Amino acid sequence: MTIRPIVRYPDPRLALVAEPVTVFDDTLRELARDLLETMHAAPGIGITAPHIGVPLRVVVLELDPSEGAQTYVNPEIIRTSPEMILHKEGSVSMPGVNDEVERRARVRIRYWDLDGNMQTEESDGLRAVCHQHEIDQLDGVFWIRRLSRLKRERLIKRFEKISRG
Repeated sequence: MTIRPIVRYPDPRLALVAEPVTVFDDTLRELARDLLETMHAAPGIGITAPHIGVPLRVVVLELDPSEGAQTYVNPEIIRTSPEMILHKEGSVSMPGVNDEVERRARVRIRYWDLDGNMQTEESDGLRAVCHQHEIDQLDGVFWIRRLSRLKRERLIKRFEKISRG
């Protein structure tokens, strides 16, 4: 397992749509392990392959260490609830800043596990927010694009100030 360098905002790679995984092999399992190690080191609760410069549709989430990490390959949202929730979000690619984002309260996703088996999962609350946040990232939509222009500009200025030290 390797802790890999994290792509920092505003790197243009964060705005690219990730490619679907087509081969389920040891290289994919190694990528998932590296994502988990990198996420722990960041620290964070979710990470995508594009966060480490790998343009593949792979997400690792670990919301509760006692439950362990979950890897989602080629995840897609197949159903959403009409209800919305606000939740604070941030990114391993933009450490030190966060803001409230409005998301669907519940989602159903379809994804493949590391062995290439199709799965579905229903989620609500924080897990639903994470699914939407990370799938957005796979689609090249960095989370701050979900904020108003004014909030986004303030947040970027704050991040630049933090980054300068």
